[in-house]
Amino acid sequence: MRPYILAETNWKAIKEQKTEVAVLTWGATEAHNFHLPYATDNYQIEAIAAEAAKKAWRAGGKVLVLPNIPFGVNTGQTEVELCMNLYPSTQLAILNDLIEVLNRSGIKKLLLLNGHGGNNFKALLREVGAKYPKMLLVTTSFFQTVDRKEFFEEAGDHADEMETSLMLHLKPELVLPLEEAGTGEEKRSKLTAIKEGWAWSERKWHMVSADTGIGNPKKASAEKGKRFFDAVTQQVADLLLEMNTIKNEDRYEE
Repeated sequence: MRPYILAETNWKAIKEQKTEVAVLTWGATEAHNFHLPYATDNYQIEAIAAEAAKKAWRAGGKVLVLPNIPFGVNTGQTEVELCMNLYPSTQLAILNDLIEVLNRSGIKKLLLLNGHGGNNFKALLREVGAKYPKMLLVTTSFFQTVDRKEFFEEAGDHADEMETSLMLHLKPELVLPLEEAGTGEEKRSKLTAIKEGWAWSERKWHMVSADTGIGNPKKASAEKGKRFFDAVTQQVADLLLEMNTIKNEDRYEE
């Protein structure tokens, strides 16, 4: 039993321990090129949260990881079979209900740890935060915590070298041989503003990628995945420890 994982602990332990920071991970269930499983985002974010919480716990942090939400926003993949979708309005309802429970339980700090590029929680936390102004609600995506260029050669953001390396480290038995993977080539928008990065439009996955990947995974390795995993989990652990010690009513510098 890991006492910092809610799904594994019990009421006897929970009644006796004080939780300062809850961690809610949110992944997705979607196609990841030809070689990675549909639950890639979930395997990754659950492992990252568990390892970061272990590091924080061993350093004295009173943290607790909640069960993962395995479905994310996949409105751009409606033409790809069985890419499971939750609308942002559904996510808002789920967040509201879960944060109500945390607030009622006296847990006033939440790290919403995202594992899927289609999820965007800023606006949702603004709305829920207005209902619970005494709570500290923080969100980050694991793939934004460190500079990926320090670990990987090929750029990408879906079933790419980074995700493939992570899965080779975490769940190698679920990764097909890399020669079976597509190259993850992406068709770029014809709109100049989108190409330059100052405008945005949701990608229609069946139009931009032949294999559902964005980024070439061929140079991936378990060794790269481990280095990245270690760096990311340390960053998240450091954030948890800071959240553990900070006072919600005194969270800003003079």
